[in-house]
Amino acid sequence: MSLYRDEGVVLRTQKLGEADRIITILTRRTGKVRGVAKGVRKTMSRFGARLEPFSHVDLQLHAGRSLDVITQVETLRPYGEALVTDYPRYTAGTAMLETADRLIMGEKEPALRQFLLMLGGLRTLAEGTHEPRLVLDAFFLRSLAVAGYAPALSGCARCGAEAVRAFAIASGGVVCGACRPAGAAVPAAETIALMIALLRGDWAAADASESRHRTECSGLVAAYLQWHLEQGIRSLRHVEREWAGRDPVDREWPEGRASHPGEAARTR
Repeated sequence: MSLYRDEGVVLRTQKLGEADRIITILTRRTGKVRGVAKGVRKTMSRFGARLEPFSHVDLQLHAGRSLDVITQVETLRPYGEALVTDYPRYTAGTAMLETADRLIMGEKEPALRQFLLMLGGLRTLAEGTHEPRLVLDAFFLRSLAVAGYAPALSGCARCGAEAVRAFAIASGGVVCGACRPAGAAVPAAETIALMIALLRGDWAAADASESRHRTECSGLVAAYLQWHLEQGIRSLRHVEREWAGRDPVDREWPEGRASHPGEAARTR
């Protein structure tokens, strides 16, 4: 087996046998990797605690036929320590990890931009400088853009017209009155402006947005993401529960939209 070294972010872990775990890691150079960490569930494990989700690690692996074997691990930044004590940040971070895992389908295919997005997103969540749901929506939009699924936000997704009237998930973003399909959402102009700010990294504008526009933005972004993934993001249930509990404003959605963010993607 050949030996290689890389740095990465732990996306998830799975039990294997009585003492081992399968660790899924998004790495800087190699892409998404699945490796076996032998004996990490034992009390005397040398590096079990270093291979928890959210951890930014430097690791050494032996390449195997189906699964690589992790032989060394060093912690670079333990982002989980800051996130596990704060429920909104923890649930947002969990949704980010799951999205990266689902969005990057192939293993050992370089995904540097996705890796850098993940690292930046976790760092921003850990610092607590922005509202967690804004950070999550920014991560969703930018990850989709890197994957080639960026929504049209400035001109009609179908004809390019500037006079946009609605947001149609299946059409690829905002649409004009002539191209608007039945049941398309009609978000506020401020909501679309917030999506643009998040995609561009304009945090001054994003942080100044109103709560109701953040709520509407989150619903549209979640539905758009899950439409393109063709499956739901399970961890979003917990994010949405926290979101609903903290922000009771504006519970009504335009005709054709479900009352729960993400439902549109599952009922299209």
